[in-house]
Amino acid sequence: AAEDYTMDIRISDEILKRLVEAYRRIRNTSRYILGNLYDFDSQRDAVAHEDMEEIDRWALHRLQEVIRRVRDAYDRYQFHVVYHTLHNFCAVDLSALYLDVLKDRIYTAKAASKVRRSGQTAMYLILEAMTRLLAPMLTFTAEEIWAAMPNYAGKAQSVHLTRFPEVNEALLNPDLGERWKTLIAVKGEISKAIEIARKNKVVGHSLDAAVAVCPPEKLRPLLETHIEDLRALLIVSEVRLMPKDQIEEAWQSAEFEGLAVGVSKAGGRKCNRCWIYNDNIGTNPEHPTICERCLNNLE
Repeated sequence: AAEDYTMDIRISDEILKRLVEAYRRIRNTSRYILGNLYDFDSQRDAVAHEDMEEIDRWALHRLQEVIRRVRDAYDRYQFHVVYHTLHNFCAVDLSALYLDVLKDRIYTAKAASKVRRSGQTAMYLILEAMTRLLAPMLTFTAEEIWAAMPNYAGKAQSVHLTRFPEVNEALLNPDLGERWKTLIAVKGEISKAIEIARKNKVVGHSLDAAVAVCPPEKLRPLLETHIEDLRALLIVSEVRLMPKDQIEEAWQSAEFEGLAVGVSKAGGRKCNRCWIYNDNIGTNPEHPTICERCLNNLE
């Protein structure tokens, strides 16, 4: 299914190895999501779309684009397009980005908080739709995933007794998609500066970093309104917008003209629970090693 059957099919040990790795990536992504749905009941805990965090709404927007492309590919018998679309969604959008960003909320927020349930709602909807789309190709794996998913009233006994998911137009938001496409591109550029700082031993883990950004004027409104989203995307302790002349050893982006980035060691102390550096560690003498955010989440 990974190859276009209208052309000659190549085979080699290397090709088979890549297919095994791709299968494991899809399987491991599904396992990770399942592991974070252990306390989620879709009928009790689901968050309404309009109340979800913006990055969760972006993930569901991307899911609708994937559903549309995969359904069209199935209709055209282009099974290699199905395979590559679903694999890239797992590898690029989910594993390398969305699920990585989501860890902070899923692991540190209050169990029943709206921000955590928002992430779980998105993961649940993604996995349910993805499992249905995978079912004709990964028959047994899809059935295993379906059996492990949280039960709900009316859940089919088998994924093979369900229909393909329909594109939900209400979850499609082109403006949101474009906004996050730009944010993700900016994140990619800033990550280059963080990697240089890591090689120069300025920081170790990305959460050790404080990032100063001087954006070009066309990006400033977006970054000003999404500064916390950018911090979460980068998985750093702090992001600030600053004039270029206040940034020491500024790194210049080749992709975005006028984008300058400085990376330094984050100030304050490291919270033992969320690993984010800040100045409000130990405000409660009973919990001297954690930050105020984590303290509130533990109450």
